Amino acid sequence: MNDIIKKAELFVIDIFNSSLPETYVYHNYAHTRYVVKKVKEIAKAEKIGDDEKEAVVLAAWFHDLGYIDGKKGHEQRSAEMATQFLKGHDYPSEKTAVVLSCIKATDFNTTPETLLHQIIRDADTAHFAEEDYPNYSKMLKTECEIIDKCNLSKSEWNAGNIKVFNNHKYFTPYANATWLAPKIKNLHALNKAADKKSKPEAVESNRSERSVDTLFRVTIKNHITLSDIADTKANILLSVNAIIISVLISNLLPKLSESGHQYLVVPTITFVIFSAISIILSVMATRPNVTAGTFTKEDVADKKVNLLFFGNFYKMKLSDYEEALKVVMDDKDYLYSSMTKDLYFLGQVLSRKYTLLRWTYTIFIIGIIVSVVSFGLSYYFQ
Repeated sequence: MNDIIKKAELFVIDIFNSSLPETYVYHNYAHTRYVVKKVKEIAKAEKIGDDEKEAVVLAAWFHDLGYIDGKKGHEQRSAEMATQFLKGHDYPSEKTAVVLSCIKATDFNTTPETLLHQIIRDADTAHFAEEDYPNYSKMLKTECEIIDKCNLSKSEWNAGNIKVFNNHKYFTPYANATWLAPKIKNLHALNKAADKKSKPEAVESNRSERSVDTLFRVTIKNHITLSDIADTKANILLSVNAIIISVLISNLLPKLSESGHQYLVVPTITFVIFSAISIILSVMATRPNVTAGTFTKEDVADKKVNLLFFGNFYKMKLSDYEEALKVVMDDKDYLYSSMTKDLYFLGQVLSRKYTLLRWTYTIFIIGIIVSVVSFGLSYYFQ
């Protein structure tokens, strides 16, 4: 179970980071991971079987993947992407059908028919009971305004939330026992906010800041996860090609000088060359690049340096770095600018890594094909 779920998680991370527009500040990898966590929490409490848990967890990973092509009809697109993924991993068709039914059950216009449907529906709305619900609401409001190209006032948004809360219900016994009371508390807070006529702007500003902080935190974590995946892939190729070359040198090369084996010289050398190129590219993909490690006070004053990246300060004195960092902490715009630069350059590093990895895999595949054909032809014509 863990193997297919881990593969699904990596697949979803890759798709979200490569294809999901940045405008989706709520329906993204962070929300998906949250729903998966809540699905596991309910599944444990309801004591469902391993196969059922596997199906509903897989559905949770895929349930919002269709957002990469827009909000409308995303459940159907999510189900189609899950179908392709599971088919590619030889997942049993009867289990696939259960996964797809769970994905489609996340449509609020449908009624959950099974316990698994109820679990994923409750998990998808578990944030209604969160103490931090206002932050979730703010991110969703921002997303709706960008996607639907509208500008909702706070009172209009609160009124919409109150309507949703009143029409919503939890289905599983665990959700009703655990989340209903906090949900009602949040509903009371919404009703109270709707009645207030003062101090809305200060709260709005504070929540906006938290939304931006969440956006940066989640995005940077996703970048780092992708970087780890790239390094793992490069290490796999490096190890495989090193083993190939070791075997060729220790077993095959000594025989080339013997009578009757000269025909193996060309294919062997070909194999070694392609493997060596793959090793070099794998090393280049993981090779670190460190910058100058120093900056001037003028750079800080002009806001030209990113103090959050170690490569820009590792040669500086501690006192100079502390002084510069205080400037950043006291200037919110400079802080967000530094975090934006950090994200941008992390993306540049990822682009370089994945480009080199693509070339490495391509050359490795070509090398295998050419070498096998070369061995076959040499044996045939010898």
